[in-house]
Amino acid sequence: MKKRPSGKEGFVQIAGAGPGDPDLLTVRTLRALESAEVVLFDRLVHPDILKIASSATLIPVGKKRGQNQELRQDRIHRLLVRYAQTGFRVLRLKGGDPFVFGRGGEEALALKEAGIRYEILPGVSSFYSVPELSWIPLTYRGVSASFGVFTGHEAERSSGFSWSCAASMQTAVFLMCKENLARIADRLISHGRAPSTPAAVISKGSTPEERIVVSTLAEIHGEAASLPSPAMLVVGEVVALRSVLQPGLTDGHLADRVTA
Repeated sequence: MKKRPSGKEGFVQIAGAGPGDPDLLTVRTLRALESAEVVLFDRLVHPDILKIASSATLIPVGKKRGQNQELRQDRIHRLLVRYAQTGFRVLRLKGGDPFVFGRGGEEALALKEAGIRYEILPGVSSFYSVPELSWIPLTYRGVSASFGVFTGHEAERSSGFSWSCAASMQTAVFLMCKENLARIADRLISHGRAPSTPAAVISKGSTPEERIVVSTLAEIHGEAASLPSPAMLVVGEVVALRSVLQPGLTDGHLADRVTA
């Protein structure tokens, strides 16, 4: 551990790093990166963003598949408390937004129980920004008036998740979906979603490595199998609007895809 700053009171900022592109950082998170002394970051934070914290100690705390997630999360809590109690200005940096499947609330509670000062810095969540950057609106008059956001990890669990609810959403977004893409598609179809529903998988959204596959719900798994993580799935008629809204493409007319 670094030497304790003399006479300083520790402080923690729990911040969202956005979907990946450094240009999509909020101004407050940018300032936090520039002033942080210690940065605990998740694996989804893009390396170019970490370069901004040039004078900070960088500590990777990202969870990997197969690890005991609760033990790993407990270690993060202990590190946050320890560095803050030692007097450091700590930045806890998460991909997207810390309160959207980011366990930011749990970390805030751990800090509160330890008597540590902290604040939350919202981030641009990938659930809406990545589809938007790919010319897919989550809502569009006459096409979709509602959407739901889910974690792809739920496909591995048997309780606490309503597949009928997910299937009924006019637009459904699944984050962290790559490992369970086939099962998600099968579950949605078995709960009433049409196999022909437009679907898109977006990999490494907002970064130079971004890749997107557009297909149907029944076929998306096979066509997107080669895409790397992190990836997200968008299901709904709004996916078909991509070919209309994207500049330079002339696949159909908007009026043909929208009902009054």
